Amino acid sequence: MTQRQPSYHERLAGGIVGLLVGDALGVPYEFHRAADIPPASLIDFAPPLHFPRSHLAVPPGTWSDDGAQALCLLASLLGRGSLDLHDFGARLLAWYEEGYMAVDGVVFDVGVSTGSAIRALRRGTPADQAGPCGQYDNGNGSLMRALPLALWHRGSDASLVRDAHRQSLPTHGHLRSQVCCALYCLWARRELSASSDPWRGAVAALRTIYASMPEALEELEWAVRPDDPSGGSGSGYVVDSLRSARMVQVAGTYEDVVRAAVSLGNDTDTTACIAGGIAGLRVGIHGIPARWREQLRGGNLYGPLVDALLACRTVESG
Repeated sequence: MTQRQPSYHERLAGGIVGLLVGDALGVPYEFHRAADIPPASLIDFAPPLHFPRSHLAVPPGTWSDDGAQALCLLASLLGRGSLDLHDFGARLLAWYEEGYMAVDGVVFDVGVSTGSAIRALRRGTPADQAGPCGQYDNGNGSLMRALPLALWHRGSDASLVRDAHRQSLPTHGHLRSQVCCALYCLWARRELSASSDPWRGAVAALRTIYASMPEALEELEWAVRPDDPSGGSGSGYVVDSLRSARMVQVAGTYEDVVRAAVSLGNDTDTTACIAGGIAGLRVGIHGIPARWREQLRGGNLYGPLVDALLACRTVESG
């Protein structure tokens, strides 16, 4: 019996909820080595009783900065109808200072580069100049939130790549981070359309776009190395995060994928967020375990945004 493929709208919803569930799943295991993570079958919102979970004050089912920033981006895109970096930067500042898009209004687990960028935004630095851009400022903070751009965007691949670069700038200005965001968005676009080989298609498209952008092409070929079959280690380095998210997709179901991401240890919430968004696109909202969807907190925050995204796409396709 052939399994029903998720509809376009089910994939859209699965992408947003998939990244939030992955993020929340990884929160209690963050900073632990892979060797110390419980067996995959025991990885859940609430870890095994004697596991020394991270962020003790955070209730199970709560997303971290990853999900909050992704929702800031989605809210900005839907509210402004374009990628407005001034508006997006203001929402990031509201997240940091007021708990905007954070569950219970509580902000935790802020990255070093993001913290520096927030301070720059607070000083009045334009959003497209706020993100640190040094060689060692290539954490995964802009990659973890990029998915809503790919789901909202209806321009060409080249236009999506330009906007993926731009959405990175408020917190991560180095070209390497921008390139990783661009590749991830093209990958997500192809997952959403149920392409037969989403990763390969995304890489081919990006190479074509970068043919006239030698610096970006160099970052793609020599730093990201998209044809390299080796995987990642779940670290916070943007290239490793992307590699890790790709590597765990072969695990199987959505549940298998995000548990495999957490099993890598280290930056567990972000790895599972990035991987979970892709897996959610592939399986659709109903492919995400019902217990996790029901236990995910913050429905009042993400629910209206998902509804607005789906409504927007319904109008466009009608």
